[in-house]
Amino acid sequence: MRLLYICDALAVYGGLERVLIEKANWLADQESYEVCMITVNQGNHPICFPLNPNVSHEDLDIRFYQQYHLPFSKRLIRSRQLCRLFRERLIRKIREKTPDVIICTRLDYVRDIIRVKGAIPLVFESHSLCLASRFEGDGLLRRIHVWYLLLAVKKAEMVVALTQGDAAEWRKLIKNVYVIPNVVHLNQSGSYSDCTAKSVIFVGRYSKQKDVGCLLRIWNLVHQRHPDWFLHIYGGYGEEQDSLLAEIKQMEANLIVHEPSDDIIERYKESSILLLTSRYEPFGLVLPEAMSCCLPVVAFDCPYGPADIITDGIDGFLISKRNYEEYANRVCLLMDHLDLRIKMGQAGVISSIKYDESRIMPLWEQLFSQLLQQ
Repeated sequence: MRLLYICDALAVYGGLERVLIEKANWLADQESYEVCMITVNQGNHPICFPLNPNVSHEDLDIRFYQQYHLPFSKRLIRSRQLCRLFRERLIRKIREKTPDVIICTRLDYVRDIIRVKGAIPLVFESHSLCLASRFEGDGLLRRIHVWYLLLAVKKAEMVVALTQGDAAEWRKLIKNVYVIPNVVHLNQSGSYSDCTAKSVIFVGRYSKQKDVGCLLRIWNLVHQRHPDWFLHIYGGYGEEQDSLLAEIKQMEANLIVHEPSDDIIERYKESSILLLTSRYEPFGLVLPEAMSCCLPVVAFDCPYGPADIITDGIDGFLISKRNYEEYANRVCLLMDHLDLRIKMGQAGVISSIKYDESRIMPLWEQLFSQLLQQ
């Protein structure tokens, strides 16, 4: 079976990029698959994670970002030109590769792919939320644009959502929706955190979605009760980075800021609790990653990822209604009781196993077979 993946780029050391590459690598190791990865805006950037030599990679070199520095009227013209170029180059690749299934991971590309794919089944693999624009508080023009893009998804053969909650929203637009959680880069080292370090970890971008400002307010409450504990923030680039780093610099609350780590599993194992304060989460990769290292986790019960991953009171805590005080209380409860941290951490190791590639990838194989039988 020939699979053609179409994505934006594989240049950033992010969760989406790692998931895509790990899935492509796994499929390429199976004799029954030929995998081609098409990027749209890779340019001269190196691929961020090791790519199986059996996976062919080609870049269309469209560079859609060229339009964003232009005035609005010129931007519209340039956008049309780039979309036309995208379709022309994609047609050539489809004819050359003759894929059995096309998988696209970016909403912006779906409409153009549908125009050129012919009878080849298209899977839109959603790594955001169907209602992401609403959760972001986007303005009217942006929401109209997203609505226009969502209409195109109705013509795809399948949408794959990461959680049951998001799948329910997609089903209001399209009948064929499949739920397949992310493959997670789990701890395979055989060693785990012993949960004794007075160290808490946060991993995420400095973005509105991740709500690091909320994390800081919660940590202020926690620090007043446990001044001997430290919070380590491994933050990636985000639109709120400058303001948040300035705020952190003014705080005296045992906060330590780090660059993103190439070996985050080891950083989890040096910690005792993981915190997640997102306003919404398509999935929440850091949760099962940390759980696989024996860390209890605390997260808001936001749409939609954490509730699919955490069993409240068993392997972590889910906090409802963005209640900061309750969140801080749960963190302090874990800090007060080593035995509870260990018990929840051990439960988390077991919970995380269901996101191993050996559990997730057969679901993709089942989906691909189903599409070819239709």
